[in-house]
Amino acid sequence: MKKLIICLFSLVFMASCVDDLDEYNFDQKKATIVPAVTLFTGATKNLTDVLTTPNVNTNNYRFYVQHWTSTQYLDEPRYNMTSRTIPQSMWTTLYRDVLNDLKEAKKLVEADQTLTEGVKKNQIAQIEIMQVYTWSVLVNTFGDVPYTEALDPLNALPVYDDAQTVYNDILTRLDAAVAQIDPKANGFAKSGDILYAGSMANWLKFGNSLKLKLGMVIADVDNTRAKALAESATAASSGGVISSNAQNAAFEYLPAPPNNNPISSNVKGPLSTREDYVAANTLVDVMNNLNDPRRSAYFTSVGGAFVGGKYGFPNDFATHSTASAKIADPTFEAMLLDYAEVEFLLAEAVERGYNVGGTAAEHYNAGVTASITYWGGTAAQASAYLAQPGVNYQSAPGDWRQKIGKQEWIALYNRGYDAWVTWRRLDAPTLTPPVADLIVPTRLIYPVNEQTLNPANNASAATEIGGDKSSTKLFWDKF
Repeated sequence: MKKLIICLFSLVFMASCVDDLDEYNFDQKKATIVPAVTLFTGATKNLTDVLTTPNVNTNNYRFYVQHWTSTQYLDEPRYNMTSRTIPQSMWTTLYRDVLNDLKEAKKLVEADQTLTEGVKKNQIAQIEIMQVYTWSVLVNTFGDVPYTEALDPLNALPVYDDAQTVYNDILTRLDAAVAQIDPKANGFAKSGDILYAGSMANWLKFGNSLKLKLGMVIADVDNTRAKALAESATAASSGGVISSNAQNAAFEYLPAPPNNNPISSNVKGPLSTREDYVAANTLVDVMNNLNDPRRSAYFTSVGGAFVGGKYGFPNDFATHSTASAKIADPTFEAMLLDYAEVEFLLAEAVERGYNVGGTAAEHYNAGVTASITYWGGTAAQASAYLAQPGVNYQSAPGDWRQKIGKQEWIALYNRGYDAWVTWRRLDAPTLTPPVADLIVPTRLIYPVNEQTLNPANNASAATEIGGDKSSTKLFWDKF
């Protein structure tokens, strides 16, 4: 009886400590409040991962620009977007795992009463810059997308906004974000800022460089605004653009999953035995003909030579070059924007008549040099490379689009998405489909989920852009 009384007393005591039985099921280890910095860091990583991974279920941009090709599976290098959920994976990651988290992070920062005004403005600017970057990827990949009604959990059927209207709005947002950065104040803590370790001066340069980059995307359709953006971004009073490899927007990975370089999980190396990819002959042949010093950093060699696989056809892994050990390293960094790209953009801006300083040749040379030295080459190697008639800005074949486009295409190796955007803008170099009746994609088709779950709005968007086809050109792709 004594034991029974003790047990009953214990139960009554326990019941008196909780308001209802739901509290018994409370997970003590599950976070109920996520700090803004955690959401910001996670969103940045998810954006970087989805743009960097070569996984064929998500990202096939390296195929589209013919930097890589496959050994046996030909659907992806032949532009099939329906045998796998490629558009869905990209779409879901950008909306759910990046933009949604950035939206929540911004809300938390705005509500945080402990932050000084300068820190709060800087953190909001950092979030806005990453939001603009992400929206630009969506628009430049799909065309019209849900924007004004997106990210609303109560609206499962958001309308699609006109791509050019969305683009204009994010450019306005980017202008405002860059303008409110105070380099003397802090932003997110070093541990949470995985791009610049708390340097707001570098965030200012990153924001301006993104402004330059997004401005050049629309140069053929809105030259006036592109010119204004380029000149604003490069003005000394604005803080300037990225001017060295030390200022690159680089994401550093860790040695082990899930924080490793996603390439290392998909190519033969320390973390994978897969033999799915080889370097494409389209790129390798060009680099061989120019005796390019970056080849050993880009590719493995076969018998002392660099051998590209025939693009879009079966290839034997053992007899062709593949991703280098450097690129397959789990810790190898990913790049969101770098100095070489900025210099090529400035060369283009000069050719378009924009007042950004310097000559086109000077910026072109700086872009090539920045790329070669980033990949481990020397300034002397860069000078020798630039002295070749096929590389020298004065003697290289073609007009400025072809000269800049070709070298930017080479420099953007390992950045398939950016290489794809640049190729569509400048139409250089010439990329030939593996089969005559194919067309190199100029957009991703809309995800199947959007076609089935949001059919009316999706169908309307498809009509507006000229058809939900991979060959449909986006509003800025005029040539």
